[in-house]
Amino acid sequence: MVYIKTTEEIRAIREGGKILSSILRKLIAEVKPGVSTEKIEDLANALIEKAGGRSAFKNYPMGGGIFFPSTVCVSINDEVVHGAAYPVRTLKSGDIVDLDIGMEWPITKELREKFKLPTNSHTKNGGFFTDMCATVGVGKISAEAKKLLQVSHKCLELGIKAVKPGNTLNDIARAVSDCAESHGYGVVRDLVGHGVGYLAHEKPDVCNFVIPEKSRENIVLRPGMVIAIEPMINEGDWRVKVADNDYTIITKDGSLSAHFEHTVAVTESGYEILTK
Repeated sequence: MVYIKTTEEIRAIREGGKILSSILRKLIAEVKPGVSTEKIEDLANALIEKAGGRSAFKNYPMGGGIFFPSTVCVSINDEVVHGAAYPVRTLKSGDIVDLDIGMEWPITKELREKFKLPTNSHTKNGGFFTDMCATVGVGKISAEAKKLLQVSHKCLELGIKAVKPGNTLNDIARAVSDCAESHGYGVVRDLVGHGVGYLAHEKPDVCNFVIPEKSRENIVLRPGMVIAIEPMINEGDWRVKVADNDYTIITKDGSLSAHFEHTVAVTESGYEILTK
């Protein structure tokens, strides 16, 4: 089921998105050679707690009795998504690092009353979910890595610009894939964006690659939809595999991968980035 959010619910998501964006900027500022993933994780937890939110990712069920171990997905170099802060790793100059973070906010009745926000009946904490990420370089990175980051971010921008009522999910996917593939990059096909707001992950699947036009998954965008658009772009082939920990996804050919994401609402006239 694809949920349509009310104006007041989108306002709650927007307020949470502003906070999450501020948190991510602070995490990015910590990305330097010699910094540990644990330091980034500790800061994220402290900032989310201070804001009155809850991590959307820590202890998230990954299947097979595995639960994701950290608040921040810290995916390094050939890790596409679901790299964890634990076990602790140290960032090195030349690395590229995807920091992916989700939050439920606000989780207390007092904060909802303070901001005059509705309660989300889909979760016991009553808050609304936002999700975003960015991939950044550590120290001095190669020209090839810089280009991958620039193009991948452009893919996100173009995907967002394709959002408007009457367009379909394939309009987003085509904007992303055309940009990436024009530079010879692989668009990951095993992972997709998603609806967000009531839950951390909802319908619809938001693909970065074009699916059959007549597929019922290629839905028409309507005002009130809230989606997480997140291109995952590989420097090499699009194919991926699961790492030995059974949850981190890595490129099959060992090439670098970049990942950018925003939570976006479909409006009457186009779109609004809620995690800007």
